[in-house]
Amino acid sequence: MREVNAGPRTRTRDIARAAVRSELAQVAYDLIRREGFDKVTVSDLAAAAGVSRSTFLRYFGTKEDAVLGALDAQGEQLADALRDRPADEDDWTALRRSLDVLVEPYRLDPAEALATTRLIMGTPALCTRQREKQNSWRPLLVGALAERTDPARPFTVALSVRAGAALECLNTALDHWIVSDGDLDLVDLLDEAFAALTIG
Repeated sequence: MREVNAGPRTRTRDIARAAVRSELAQVAYDLIRREGFDKVTVSDLAAAAGVSRSTFLRYFGTKEDAVLGALDAQGEQLADALRDRPADEDDWTALRRSLDVLVEPYRLDPAEALATTRLIMGTPALCTRQREKQNSWRPLLVGALAERTDPARPFTVALSVRAGAALECLNTALDHWIVSDGDLDLVDLLDEAFAALTIG
């Protein structure tokens, strides 16, 4: 029996699914930003998107994941940016420079970025879920740190600490940026956070 190559069809399905997921995430974000996280239910989100509750839950298991859907790819984006840093660059500098890929949207649309960051940081459930997502990025960053200099480089405690510290620098810079109402330069804040932990 001849085997059917389902590759292109599978890719088309994946693309379509990703498009639907992105649309649902945008609807969820818009509604929650307008009405408030605690006032909106999953059923409300499904109704706003014009799908059944069960369909919505196939894409997002929780309200938190729907709002933070846009962050799903950030861990891989950050790891890819880190792998692309020059091999002779020290780990700490490479981590700082790779974070530019996450900071760029804040520079392009600061008003929207400020509203989104305030929503996340000001909603305990969203803030907690965001930290959980960031925690899952750490092994990706450790792997990228190792790969950029030597594929056989062991995954050490030091690499894990550096990756975790870099993410905490990002969060600290964002906290100060929000307090300033977006008036302070986020890049400067991130540089300052990294400089505070620079040895020597």
